[in-house]
This record gives sequence, C-alpha cells and structure tokens, in this order.
Amino acid sequence: MLRASVTGRFRFRARLTLGAVLTAVACTSAAASPGPPVSPAAGPEGGPGGGFPMRIIAYVASSGAGAAPSFDVRLERRVTSTEVGNGPTGVGAAPDGATVYVANGQSNTVSFIETTHHKVVATVPVGSYPFSATPSRDGQRVMAANWGSDTVSVIDTATRRVVATAPVGELPHSVTTLPGRVSYVSNSGSNDVTVLSKEDRAVARIPVGDFPSGITSTGKGDRVYVANTGSGSISVIDPATRKVTATWAVGKGPLGLGLSPDGLRLYVADSAADKVLIIDTSTGRVLHEVPVGKTPQGVAVSPGGSRVWVTNEGSDTVSVVSPETRKVRATLPTGNRPEGIAITPR
Repeated sequence: MLRASVTGRFRFRARLTLGAVLTAVACTSAAASPGPPVSPAAGPEGGPGGGFPMRIIAYVASSGAGAAPSFDVRLERRVTSTEVGNGPTGVGAAPDGATVYVANGQSNTVSFIETTHHKVVATVPVGSYPFSATPSRDGQRVMAANWGSDTVSVIDTATRRVVATAPVGELPHSVTTLPGRVSYVSNSGSNDVTVLSKEDRAVARIPVGDFPSGITSTGKGDRVYVANTGSGSISVIDPATRKVTATWAVGKGPLGLGLSPDGLRLYVADSAADKVLIIDTSTGRVLHEVPVGKTPQGVAVSPGGSRVWVTNEGSDTVSVVSPETRKVRATLPTGNRPEGIAITPR
C-alpha cells in the first residue's frame, strides 16, 4: 500500500526520485557562481540582444541543501541562492513574477521569496509534508499539496495565511490551476486526480494511471496532462467533462511536465531514462528524446518557449534544452538534489 511508504518517503527527503516512486508503486518524484554555462549558443531568448526581458529568473528547490538557487534565464547563469526551509521540493512563480513560493516538505511550511532581492519575506505553516506550491491564475492564492496529510492548504497571498484546507486523495503530489480558480490535484496514493472548485471543495475524482505525479494544464485551461510515473504514461483530461480522453504510453518513468506557450508540445522528464521527451500534443507521439542528467525531475519552460529547464536530481544540475535544436545548451550546478523548478513570467 502506498500509505505504508510514507515514512520511507519522508526519509528519502521528500523527493520525486524514481527509485522512491517505484518502491512505493511496488508496495501497492548566497551567491557563489559556479562559473559560465557549458557552451551557450545565441538564440531568440537565450542570449544578449535577443529581445528577452532582462530578469527572467529560474528558481530551483534544492531539497538536500534547504535552499532555492536562482538563475538568470537569458544569460543561463547562476544569480544567488536563498535559504528556505528543510527539504524543499516544489516551486511556483506568481503570475506577476514578483514572488516565488517554495514548499518545504520537512518543515511543513511554504516560503515566500520576493524576486527583486531574492529574500524570504514570509514563511507560512501548512499541512504535513507539503510537496508543491502552485499559485492560482489570478495570483491571489497558493495551493500547497500536503503529501503527509492528504490535503491541500489554500494560502491567501495578500495576508500570507491559510484560509482553507481541502481534503483530497491519498498522497497529493502536485497541483495545476485553471482559469476561474479551479484546481486539479494529482494523488499519488489513490491513482486519481481531485478537482477542487473555486470554493476549495472537492467536486470530482478522476481515475488515472499508477502513481500520478507531475500535472500541468494549457493556458486556456481546456486540457490537463498528468504524468503517471508508475504506468509510464500520460493521462489527458478534458476539464469540460472531467474525463480522461486519451492515455499516451511514453517513456519509462514520466515525472515533471512542461508545456510550450502554444500548447503544441509537452515536455516530459523521463526520470527512469535520463531524458526529456518532446511530445506532439495533437497525437501523443514522442517526437524527440533529449539526453539530460541523472534522474530528471522538474520541468519549466521559458515564457517565450525557446528554452526548457530540467532539474537532474541525481546529478545535482539543471539542463537547459533548446527545443529547436533538441540539444542541451548548458548544464549548470544547482546544489544538492534539485527537484522542482519554476521560471518567473517576467
């Protein structure tokens, strides 16, 4: 039973790690610069003079270091590192880019980091073992998936307080938010997705594959994608009907997900194969496989879509992938056990 693995899950640092995932499935994801990036090439968003905003920042949850290192996305270079709570795993970026939110699994808190000075401005207590922290589309709330208490804590970003606690399925892993303040929560332990209404009530449970982990949705909110790490598949959900409309067999251990801005490509961290998969969302076909570091975890796409950033938990690095060339442009050190990642929209 997956619940039996919770203690072990805590012990292995709240990681998204494939070994932990497969174990659970069998039982029933300051400032020192590391130097220049590896052979960065010029591009529309990746180099000077390319028209990319000056301070788009990627934040990484370094679960083994209790820190959130940050990187300049345009220059592909480390900026600094911000101390947060213990065992950080998930990161979310506010729609205005002014704040990022870090779920600290071993501290049972969410850190608010202001992105101008990279400082923690608030630490909010939530439920047991928060695994992810995802802002609503309007930026007024943050949804923390509490792996250890089978709930989602709803934080008001203005008051920085928990205003609601919603029961969901077993071992909630990640959250994606849709327009209208609706949320979809992947439940790793019960192999389903909980739909939360704008009133923060569970209004549906949608069965998916084994050990659902990463989850994302289109800009319009007309599709939700779920990575079933234990099944080696992606479930596609239609929010209008709240039903799975397709199941794609992809990779060995799909985990983190990211979408291109136009919604035509889905980027999947295949944690069991050390690759990023590029999937055509109209067909579910894997178009390309890009080798990255060991045990890739989180995925984040730059605002213009020209770069995909992937954390490699087993290599202590982040890979910067060009979807156009389908190659790694840079490999940057992150610190101990990087997991979640988010890129500010501006």
